[in-house]
Amino acid sequence: MLNKVPEVTLYFWVIKILCTTVGETAADLLNTNLNLGLTNTSVVMSLLLIVTLFFQFRTNAYKPGLYWFAVVLISVVGTLVSDNLTDNLGVSLTVTTPIFAVLLAITFSAWYASERTLSIHTIRTVRREGFYWLAILFTFALGTSAGDLTAERLNLGYWVSAVLFGALIAAVTAAHHWFKLGAVLAFWIAYVLTRPLGASIGDYLSQAKADGGLGLGTVGTSMIFLVTILALVIYLTVTRRDVIEVEPEVEPEAVPEAAYER
Repeated sequence: MLNKVPEVTLYFWVIKILCTTVGETAADLLNTNLNLGLTNTSVVMSLLLIVTLFFQFRTNAYKPGLYWFAVVLISVVGTLVSDNLTDNLGVSLTVTTPIFAVLLAITFSAWYASERTLSIHTIRTVRREGFYWLAILFTFALGTSAGDLTAERLNLGYWVSAVLFGALIAAVTAAHHWFKLGAVLAFWIAYVLTRPLGASIGDYLSQAKADGGLGLGTVGTSMIFLVTILALVIYLTVTRRDVIEVEPEVEPEAVPEAAYER
């Protein structure tokens, strides 16, 4: 298979943040506005995610539309996993946050022990893709729990929370570029932090003005971000600007004879 995930570009991070915002607002829309309830919403979205990942695993290359649809769905499911533990089962955020952190660490450990790499530039086998999506799920669940925990303990407003998590991502970026923080570690830390960043942005836009938001509502906010994601995905599908090019292997007969003479 060719690499199954996109190159990490500015487009990647923009769409990722948009997906996390949709994950927050769409979960609220289905749960509250459409009166599905937390349990029914979780079942419906989990089944839809399973079907989407089935088709994602069956492809042999990165397909922008399918890949990002899976990310949108897994952002919703990751949010619902955290919400079910806290709201339905009464598990404290101080417990769920370290639990998801440990589960993510176990996933990375098993991934590295099996494949000897955590690079997203080599997602070319079913096993590596399985580890990749499991890690993505736990990053969303961890980001949800950590973000909610921060919001409850620090009692920050939506836009202040967005600025805080944006600053943390900027610090990780600076540590990577100027202080030699490993690319893989920097990527996954930033991936976790974009979840509470996107959630803060989504809450700020959707919540009522009396609660510190702009009052756009979950429907309006979800539609704005979904349309933006769709436009960017269509652009990337046409231009292929985020495709990781795989260099072809050189066949023995294609090597110049002069190379053998050396």
